[in-house]
Amino acid sequence: MDSGDVAGRDLTDPQFPPVRAAGRGRGWYRGDCHVHSVCSNGGELTTAQLAVGARAAGLDFLAITEHNTAETHGSWSRHIGDDLVVILGQEVVTRTGHWLALGLQPGQVVDWRYGVRDDVIDRHLAEVRRAGGLCVAAHPYAPYASGTLMYPYRGFDVVEVWNGQWSSDVSWQADNEAALAEWGRSLAAEIHQGRWRPAVGNSDAHLEGQIGSPHTVVLAGELSTDAVLAGIRAGHSWIAASHSIDLSFTVSNGHRSVAMGEWLKTGDEPAVVRVDVRGVPGGAVSLHTERGKVFGESLPDTGSGTVEWHITAEESAFVRSEVRYVNGNMAALSNPVILT
Repeated sequence: MDSGDVAGRDLTDPQFPPVRAAGRGRGWYRGDCHVHSVCSNGGELTTAQLAVGARAAGLDFLAITEHNTAETHGSWSRHIGDDLVVILGQEVVTRTGHWLALGLQPGQVVDWRYGVRDDVIDRHLAEVRRAGGLCVAAHPYAPYASGTLMYPYRGFDVVEVWNGQWSSDVSWQADNEAALAEWGRSLAAEIHQGRWRPAVGNSDAHLEGQIGSPHTVVLAGELSTDAVLAGIRAGHSWIAASHSIDLSFTVSNGHRSVAMGEWLKTGDEPAVVRVDVRGVPGGAVSLHTERGKVFGESLPDTGSGTVEWHITAEESAFVRSEVRYVNGNMAALSNPVILT
């Protein structure tokens, strides 16, 4: 078993995975922040196989999130380089829901022995943040015992609205639809209160062929653990079903143009929403605000197209985009642009 046991090791040992890729500056980076090896229940892949799968899926980073263990933290240095950064993490599997702790220190394990009635989760979320990490509400509507998240979202930094395949052969199912709907409903109220939770999508890979479907595309100052987590925390990201899909989502007013997770002061003038898509033949683009779905347009059979629409801050506090395949499954979705 390729476990890389960390017991008794010096946690400053350079054999632990590096947190930064040399020569990789500001840009959009693709990554999967929820993957498992043989050290997790149901996992069938070694860390070496996960690294191969991540590269084949066109990823720049991944987060190793074993169930309640740091057993594989020490095994990654032999599999990665400047083309792939590994973020140390954990899937915290509690009695009443799962959450992801991303950006842990080598060997760090977060306690999982509690449920919602114990009223202790805030303490453990704070522990992760003190270490510079990020707390993710994982697959909130997962259709199995203990998989449904019973904790309120208020303690988490982001929400995993798109999780990979379960028993179905497709990666978009009713549990994802429910998670997306709840997150979308909450946006306007949270933005009004001054703090909203961005969305992420991850594969939750346990088996071969699952990694990277879906994954999160993040605008980061560099390819490093800290920069990627900062980009996710700020909502400077969108979610893709595969690396063959590209999405650009911007809102412009006058000479200023902003992208996902950014704020745009519009004044009384309409802003121009622009969506550029590649890789979704015959699909459809839709725009969503606090009024729900407000616009939709089909893409050509080539899979590439541009959609434009106008909006004012009086109409909505935000706008976000979705791109779906012909069969209705999700191909890409963006975090919102906030309008003031």
